[in-house]
Amino acid sequence: MTDEEVEASEQSASTEGKKLTLEERQAKLEQLRNKMRSSAVANRKSLVEESQKQKIGAKEQARLDRQRKLAETLRLKADAEERGEDVERQKNWEYTIEENDEWEKKKARKARRADFEFHDDAHAARRKYKKDLDYIKPDLAAYNRQKELALGLAPGTLVKQGEGSSTSTELVSTSEEQRRAAEMLYRDANTLLYADNKPSEEAIDRVVEKLNRDIDKKRKFSRKRANEDEGDITYINERNRVFNKKIARFYDKYTAEIRASFERGTAL
Repeated sequence: MTDEEVEASEQSASTEGKKLTLEERQAKLEQLRNKMRSSAVANRKSLVEESQKQKIGAKEQARLDRQRKLAETLRLKADAEERGEDVERQKNWEYTIEENDEWEKKKARKARRADFEFHDDAHAARRKYKKDLDYIKPDLAAYNRQKELALGLAPGTLVKQGEGSSTSTELVSTSEEQRRAAEMLYRDANTLLYADNKPSEEAIDRVVEKLNRDIDKKRKFSRKRANEDEGDITYINERNRVFNKKIARFYDKYTAEIRASFERGTAL
């Protein structure tokens, strides 16, 4: 054992043998209490922060996102104005011609459907039909498979519309199966096939879900107005309703007997 190790062991032994005074014990106890209080405050603070984060729901988060996007838009607009540039023109450079055409079609479709007034039964039926088309999408994959069989093409030859693939629509009947598939797909007034279509289970479930959705929506629909629970209508507009309500608050207790007499028909 070296001299340094011997000296260190002697110092540790002397420290253990030395007793703490009452003031030192109280100071050490107060130090431990301060640590406990600071730890409790930190734990409560973190607990409150976590609780506040959980209270912020999806709606509040969406509102914060909208505010952040608005702030970014205003900042970009201010920067563009300082440089002397047009913000809308600079923003439109990011879109392709196809995206612009799709956006214009979407705006036109939205403008057509913005008319919620009732014109006639045909207009209402057309609006309902368009909404149903948006909800029930056609199964293009199944249609392409039927078309491949009817045209005698290899499976996977046809693709979705708009992808630059074009095929001839001329029917070439090379087999009985292909002829029947072509007759089923391209029916006319002379066909003898009738009521032989068998939809898939997914298609049936989709239609049933749409019908149940319409039934629930019709059940929840109500033409009840906001002021129907107030009893008799004694006003001609909203301002007159508020005025009558204010008068009734002060004078109904004096005119209750007179009004009851008028209702019974016993007023003099």
